[in-house]
Amino acid sequence: MKLEAPWGKLENKEKMMIDNVDAVNFALALAHIWLGFMIFAHGWKHVKALKAGPGMAQWFESLGLRPGSLHALLVTLTELGVGVVLILGLLTPLAYGGLCALMLVAVITSDGKNGFFSGNQPPGWEYPGTIALLSIALGTLGPGKWSLDHVLKLDFPFDPHNALVITAALGILGAALFLIIFWRPTKKMS
Repeated sequence: MKLEAPWGKLENKEKMMIDNVDAVNFALALAHIWLGFMIFAHGWKHVKALKAGPGMAQWFESLGLRPGSLHALLVTLTELGVGVVLILGLLTPLAYGGLCALMLVAVITSDGKNGFFSGNQPPGWEYPGTIALLSIALGTLGPGKWSLDHVLKLDFPFDPHNALVITAALGILGAALFLIIFWRPTKKMS
């Protein structure tokens, strides 16, 4: 497939045409592999934190997520699992939806109250908010040909409309359901 460059027409149309198939597949693979690695690394860091003692569980408790030990374990396992399936490019809309849900819960329970910028102390919601939105966008685009989804011929969820609905619903509704069930923030005394 050939596309005209987005910046407009030039005299030599041949210079404006690009063969985008390999470039798009590379970009989609780069995105799902990098984001998979990133969230897997977070999960691996949490494995070490769980082994080190109750600090991570206590932190979850301080956010209003009780029991903290359960949530520390669930977040760790989710980050590891989502990381692996994203790296492999497997069930991509579901994996991106899971990543979106993780990040939205982080925005609401932890980072949202700290302003926008991740450079704030404590960090704001810039980083998890960006990852959540990119997860919906990338989940909508699908895994590309350089993925296990393509190798296994998993077609249904990758129609852009279906993929958008699956990714956004899992991300947004999954985060909302999780928060309704488990989040009990401490009320501040006035």
